[in-house]
Formats: sequence, structure tokens, C-alpha cells
Amino acid sequence: MNTPAPTTPRQATGRHGIFSHELRSEDPSRQEELPAAAAELEELGFGAIWLGGNSSVRHAARLAGATERVVLATGILNIWYEAAAAVAGQWSELDRAHPGRFLLGLGASHAQLAQNYRRPYSTMVEYLDALDAAGTPVPVERRVLAALGPRMLRLARDRAAGAHPYLVTPEYVEQARGVLGEGPLLAPEVTVVLESRPDRAREVARGFLDYYLKLPNYAANLERLGFTGEDLTGGGSDRLVDALTVWGTDEAIRTRLDAYHAAGADHLALQVITGEGGDTPPRAHWRRLAHIVGPGARGA
Repeated sequence: MNTPAPTTPRQATGRHGIFSHELRSEDPSRQEELPAAAAELEELGFGAIWLGGNSSVRHAARLAGATERVVLATGILNIWYEAAAAVAGQWSELDRAHPGRFLLGLGASHAQLAQNYRRPYSTMVEYLDALDAAGTPVPVERRVLAALGPRMLRLARDRAAGAHPYLVTPEYVEQARGVLGEGPLLAPEVTVVLESRPDRAREVARGFLDYYLKLPNYAANLERLGFTGEDLTGGGSDRLVDALTVWGTDEAIRTRLDAYHAAGADHLALQVITGEGGDTPPRAHWRRLAHIVGPGARGA
């Protein structure tokens, strides 16, 4: 029997969750493992599972029956790929089966990744209008936006429960909180490398960051934070890598994560990068991370 969810996303998600592209895998050989991995994350105490990389309501639905209370969120659903009316119908069906368990994360992606990309802000407004006008509307308090710039952050404040920014620093979080105000949820993705050796940690981080630093939306946001073109080349300078990824000893990792909370984050969607690639859920790493952010990964 499902445990009733708290009334707000901030209460429901707690302080820490896991961001995972692995848990939305389409690999047939992984389908039995994914629900078990999700159930373990719930047992470890994480408050939310963010299904990364063009995820959808159906990815969350596959995990809902294996869990009882953890929030299942898209991080993000790409608005260029799925029609709002269809998404609202899928949301309604999942919410009836598992009330209060799903948070719809929406994003406008990037011009390089969407063939029909145009006017992302206006298109997001139109998409939210369509969700509101659906036969079963998706409530404002049950959706968040993958906002980076001030304009999209204001839209997240006014038309959603809050923001789920990706590839950001504590300094960015402080600025975003200033735009959002005190009420909305601020749930940034935070990249974690469970490695204390600087050279190895930065090597793993650069292998992950190189792709994202070539996307103009992220590059522009980082430049607004004071990074230069030189910082963005070759997978990132040491300064940039150390700002965008959390690594080190357990205590150093804990301290860095605390900095995001101190800057104004309500919830951290923790993405563990191993450098191994593939679709295998890094369950041993998630267990260690739960120990690092304990007692109880969910937090107070």
C-alpha cells in the first residue's frame, strides 16, 4: 500500500535524491534490475529519483510499483519530443495509480538536440498553457522547469513548483534563489565523483563534462558565472571541473554538498559519475553516497 505523499515537492523530496540515466534504460537485459535498484534507493533513504536524459512519464511508471514513497521525477522530459496533451494524460494515469508520487520535470533542451528547436521560452510557455488546458491538468505544484537563465527561472517561479537546473555551482544556486524567492523548490543536479585522487577525479569529470561544455546554453550560463572560453575547452580547466563536480574524501564531498544547501538549494539531485559508461546502475556507489550524506540520505 502506498504511503501518502507530503503536500509539497520540498517536503516530499527531502534534501537528497539520485539523478540517474541508468534507471530509464531501454536495454531489455536491464528491465528486471531497474525496479530493484529503485527500491534500494528508497530503502537507502533518498527522497527522489530523477530519471535523467530525455525521460518520460512511462519511465517513472515502470518504477512506481516497486517503490512506495520515493518521488519519481523526470529530469527532464523534452518538450520538443512529447505533446503536452499526451503527457497530461500519462501523468493523470500514473497519479491515479500512485497518488502524489510523480514530479514532472520539463526542459527545452538545446538546438543541437532538437530538430524543430525554436523560441524555447515561448514554446515552454505554450507547453505549460497546454498542460493547464488538458482534460486532467498537471497541477502547477507537480511540475518543475529545467531553468538556467533568469527569464526561465522567473517562469519556474510563476508557472511551476520551482526549478531543476543542471550543471551549476553553489554561486549559481545563490543567484537562482534570489530570482525564485523563498517559496519555490530549487533542486539542482549535482555531479559527484567518488574519488579522492585529484588527477583521477578530474579525468573522470572531464570525460563527462566535455559533451556538455560544447552546448551553448550551458556555456553561456557558465560565462555568466565568470568562466572564460579557456575554462570551457578540453573538458574544462581545473577551476571549472572543481566548481562543477564534487569529489574528494567523504568529508570533503559532504562539505561541498553542504555548500549547495547553504547557498539556497532545497534538494540535491546527485548524479554519480564513475567513468565506466554503460547503463549499469552504480548501486555500490549509491550505497557509499547514502553513507556520506547520512544519517538517512533523505535528511531532515
